[in-house]
Amino acid sequence: MNEPYTIESLIQNLAQQLRSSLQIGPRTAMVGIHTGGVWIARVLHKILKLEAPLGTLDISFYRDDFTRIGINPQVKPSELPFTLDDRDIILVDDVLHTGRTVRAAMNELFDYGRPASIVLAVLVERCGRELPIQANAVGLHMELGPHEHAKLIGPEPLELEVKTSG
Repeated sequence: MNEPYTIESLIQNLAQQLRSSLQIGPRTAMVGIHTGGVWIARVLHKILKLEAPLGTLDISFYRDDFTRIGINPQVKPSELPFTLDDRDIILVDDVLHTGRTVRAAMNELFDYGRPASIVLAVLVERCGRELPIQANAVGLHMELGPHEHAKLIGPEPLELEVKTSG
């Protein structure tokens, strides 16, 4: 893809949006959704210089289509090395499409505790929402057709791929 942006510039844009819209402090923590959300969260976490360690979620068992698609053969453990209670959470994902991944991630987060707030940061937002979920910080808005899909490839280098499915 030959776009007028780089993944790094999109992540910098996300960081700027988060800085301007949040009171980032000692109660702020970041959680990335496996896999692409974790890659982005690692970079954002460093840029924002958050005090709390980075958390990660694998939402495989929280998906509403689990029985239809089966288990992902590469399920990774969720790691939340801090208490969620009364924290302001920045939830990070690579692509916001239907909203189902974010819903599953929030369900899992609430199983670990009760955050004060959850802010959603995504590298790419595209049309096709099935649930009333929106991002607070967006790197890039993409207009894709119903059979087109955006996917982050990485971790080194991070690249955005758009494919058409049959």
